[in-house]
Amino acid sequence: MKKLIIIFVICYCYVSCRKIYNPPALRTDYNYLVVNGGLISDPDSPSVITLSRTVRLTDTTSTSIIEPGATITAESDAGDKIQFTETFGGNYVATPQIFDFSKKYRINITTTNGSNYQSDFVPLRRTPPIDSLSWNQAGDVNIYAYTHDTANDTKFYRWDYVETYQYQSRLNAELGQDNGKLFYVDNTPNQTYNCWKSVNSTNIVIGSSQTLGSDVINKQQVAIVKQNSQDITIRYSILVKQYAITKDCYNYLDVLKTNTENLGSIFDAQPTQLTGNYHSINNPSEIVIGYFSASSVQEKRLFINKYEVNNWFYLDTTISCDTLYIPHTPAPDPGFFVWDYPDPRYDPFYFCGTGCLAITKRECVDCRLQGGTNQKPSFW
Repeated sequence: MKKLIIIFVICYCYVSCRKIYNPPALRTDYNYLVVNGGLISDPDSPSVITLSRTVRLTDTTSTSIIEPGATITAESDAGDKIQFTETFGGNYVATPQIFDFSKKYRINITTTNGSNYQSDFVPLRRTPPIDSLSWNQAGDVNIYAYTHDTANDTKFYRWDYVETYQYQSRLNAELGQDNGKLFYVDNTPNQTYNCWKSVNSTNIVIGSSQTLGSDVINKQQVAIVKQNSQDITIRYSILVKQYAITKDCYNYLDVLKTNTENLGSIFDAQPTQLTGNYHSINNPSEIVIGYFSASSVQEKRLFINKYEVNNWFYLDTTISCDTLYIPHTPAPDPGFFVWDYPDPRYDPFYFCGTGCLAITKRECVDCRLQGGTNQKPSFW
């Protein structure tokens, strides 16, 4: 009995002494300005800068807050000005153009509350062409880039990419509907069986040849396509974009990559303070997250077809495609049929006989509901 009393007292003290600890970092609302993007010297590629604000670690609704309504200009060391225009919340774009490689450039930002921010001047870097792209499969598909600079001048590189893939709806409807009218889809632009979806990269891909005798990047991994993903159910394309960056920019991105992508175990590198090249003019002690860079861009595209990969099986089990059969009467005008089914979750499927219409869930016959477009890209 005495032992039971002692155990009870120990357990009571342990439980009653426990307190929830909320570190200051969880409670503080830092609201730092985050600047992404740079200046691109290219007649076809616009320069894009996005502005957002950080949120508290305890905020579960979002990872950042957009910063709309700002004024952004790029400025050369000779006084030339390039205006950015806001296209949607927090996203600012400058018209595609070629810039002067003999000049340096910086970014000026004024937010809606009157705060002013400015980057350091940086050189405009020439980017060498991408020599080639390749891929191999060991379960997942790994995609690689190869490049070199004969002038031995680049040394530091960054890549991003746009993935585009073709996919199909679960069922191929022979009918479509538009404003209450049914029509035969055939191969019209209104078909909803084949779609194409494009996704921008979000990971940080950088490489350096500074430790090599020549400025050569060999088999730099730029992307991974997970086995059995929807991306290669029919045909997949990746447009890889290559940029020359400075050593300081490379070091910044390397730290950012470590802080955001390589944490998760006790053996990973610990978070490191980010030091970018943006500064607050009004408050020099204010932290601004971001690194401004300027360069030309080089691109190369790669295609992968379903028949080229092994053991690739994709099945969307989240969609249930039940088919209903309802009576249907043609409209008085023989040129079209009326669509008046009251449940908006359903779309027409096919005519199942005289006076019979088969219908099914919209997501089963309309591939656009998965986020793609039914218009084939011009490069396809």
